[in-house]
Amino acid sequence: MRITCPHCGARDAQEFSYLGAADLQRPEGMAASEAAMADYVYQRDNPAGVHRELWYHGAGCHAWLVVTRDTRNHAITAVEPAKARKAGAAA
Repeated sequence: MRITCPHCGARDAQEFSYLGAADLQRPEGMAASEAAMADYVYQRDNPAGVHRELWYHGAGCHAWLVVTRDTRNHAITAVEPAKARKAGAAA
C-alpha cells in the first residue's frame, strides 16, 4: 500500500505508523466515568468500508495525516494533514 503524503509525495506504508480512527472523541477529562474511559481505550469499531484513520509519517516529514481508506481493498481516496483538519474543525 502506498500513501501519498501531502509533504513528501507517494511513499510506502512502511514509512508510516497507524494510530486508529481519526474521528474518535475522547471523553471529557476527569469528569468522565471509568466505564466511558474504558470504552474509549478498548472498544473500537472494525468497519468494512470507507474509514478515516490517523497515520504518522515517522520515516519522512513526521506529520500526522488523516487518511480516508476503504478497509476492504485498501484504496485510499484522500490524505490530508491532521493539523489542518483540527484547525478547520475549531473554526
